[in-house]
Amino acid sequence: MISLEQVQLLETKVAKAIEYVQRVTAENAALVADRAGLQTKLDANQKRLDELELLVMRFKEDQSRIEDGIVAALDRLGQFEEAFESSLKEKTVKKPSAKKEKAPEPEPDTSEEFFEISEKEAEQNAALNEDTAQEGELDIF
Repeated sequence: MISLEQVQLLETKVAKAIEYVQRVTAENAALVADRAGLQTKLDANQKRLDELELLVMRFKEDQSRIEDGIVAALDRLGQFEEAFESSLKEKTVKKPSAKKEKAPEPEPDTSEEFFEISEKEAEQNAALNEDTAQEGELDIF
């Protein structure tokens, strides 16, 4: 036969088991909620990462275009220097041969010569600088 003490012991063990199941169920629900929150954060971070990768790709493309522009400008400057030097050489060669009767005149000091930029070129440069400033681009030098 079953005694009253055995029934009470069984009742306490069942109560502890129910309490344990409730506690584990609550912890599981909290973990599921945390997981959902973390998944949302992961999705948001992945979206931001994709945006940043796109920005980096655009930056690299812009950087490449800037470098190409600088190289082209340096090439044009080199061509301009060559043309200027050749015109100076032509001037110095032509002057002595044209005046054979007179004593040779001293060569002009070309170190103080200035280049004039046409008004149209000056306006284009000003407009270009203004556009660059409005676009928010940074100077690289």
